[in-house]
Amino acid sequence: MKFIARLFPEITIKTRPVRKLLTKSLGQNLRTVLRRICPDVTVKSDWDGIIINTPAETSDVINEAIAEALECIPGLGHINSVVEHPLADFEQMLEQTLAVWGEALEGKTFRVSVKRTGEHDFTSMDVERYIGGGLRQRTGAAGVQLKQPDIDVRLEIKRDRFYIVEQQRPGLGGFPLGSQESVLTLVSGGFDSLVAAFQMMRRGVKNQFLFFNLGGAAHENGVKEVVYYLWKRYGSSHKVDFISVPFEPVVEEVLTQVEDRYMGVVLKRMMMRVANRIAEERNLPALVTGEAIAQVSSQTLPNLSLIDAVSDRLVIRPLIVTDKPAIIQQARDIGTATFSERMPEYCGVISRKPNAACKRGAVEAAEATFDFGLLDQVLAEAKVELITELTFHSQDALADGLNNPAVPDPDAVIIDLRHPTEVEHAPLVVEGHDIIQIPFYSLNRRFSELDTQKNYLLYCDKGVMSKLHALHLADAGYTNVGLYSPD
Repeated sequence: MKFIARLFPEITIKTRPVRKLLTKSLGQNLRTVLRRICPDVTVKSDWDGIIINTPAETSDVINEAIAEALECIPGLGHINSVVEHPLADFEQMLEQTLAVWGEALEGKTFRVSVKRTGEHDFTSMDVERYIGGGLRQRTGAAGVQLKQPDIDVRLEIKRDRFYIVEQQRPGLGGFPLGSQESVLTLVSGGFDSLVAAFQMMRRGVKNQFLFFNLGGAAHENGVKEVVYYLWKRYGSSHKVDFISVPFEPVVEEVLTQVEDRYMGVVLKRMMMRVANRIAEERNLPALVTGEAIAQVSSQTLPNLSLIDAVSDRLVIRPLIVTDKPAIIQQARDIGTATFSERMPEYCGVISRKPNAACKRGAVEAAEATFDFGLLDQVLAEAKVELITELTFHSQDALADGLNNPAVPDPDAVIIDLRHPTEVEHAPLVVEGHDIIQIPFYSLNRRFSELDTQKNYLLYCDKGVMSKLHALHLADAGYTNVGLYSPD
């Protein structure tokens, strides 16, 4: 099968040297991706597009996989699957068009659109009139409709070749991946950061993915899954890294040392400091986040300015003025929403009365007692994995093995994981059972200090934190941990 992939219009308006460079980059990306599907596929760059051929014996399944892959490669405006013939006279072209479109036009309105390149003794309109008239006379079409027809019969004439377009698919648009600089993109697994990463990929930018782990193995698993999906579908022409930083010690320090109303901004500043150092080590010129104005208190203009102040890198926020419903819709369009919908939202800290317009002096004072050595610690413990070699914890098996009785074991101790302010507002009371309070951000460190002869049931108000931390502890080898639900 032959495909003609047209360049995204923004590429076609570049200067000749830039256009040639972008087309060359795009051609290489296509070869890298498509040859994994069909090793014998050929990719040839042309001035206004790229021609892709699969061998005649290639199955329909493989050809369809090629077509679907082309839809997801940045830099293409649209993709035509075509039937090719040597250029002949008008009557032969009509016969060839009838062979492809004759039956499909039955009872439908249609128009004929011709794109012509090269020197010929006829015009595109001449071809449209002849073939359009012939199709109307020789088929059961309902008639010609120039505006919004049921079927658009697209034909292309390129010098001495005649192409009948069987199907036109939309391309992803943008620029070829890798044609711009690489960036460090902060991902949490939620809707926003993944859509932001996709938008950067679409503009030709490679994402090196940075994840701040606030929820243990299960949280990391979920983020790895969706990041791998995003890369595999839209960016697999280039290998990138997934960097995971264990940030729970930093969260604990923020929650215990920083005044409540500044917690969110201080935590983001700590993340930005670590991200800046990683970007500096990797010579990456910019950081990317999924933040949008006014979504939460840390995303007001004054607070974003304070967060950016700790980095000397450009901070790019593709979604800065995008509404949340539009972000969620794009997540659905690109396929990440299914993952994000089941991903817990880890903001790390929840201030009861957050300050939406922090002052620089106040924030710096709030950080005065913070142990900045923790940033060195988590950087030293960061894990870097090539995206093609990601490892996953067996969280499904762990989940099946968790103890979750309807009535807790009389000897089990219940651990309340909620933030101390939540406990104070609504204390947990379970008659006949010992309850200890260990905030979620301290559990991994303090659990090893508990009596190993006792069983423990974790509790939080929504059941999300408790499950994720139970999975994390089980993954670490503890068999005396389960879940408590009052229902």
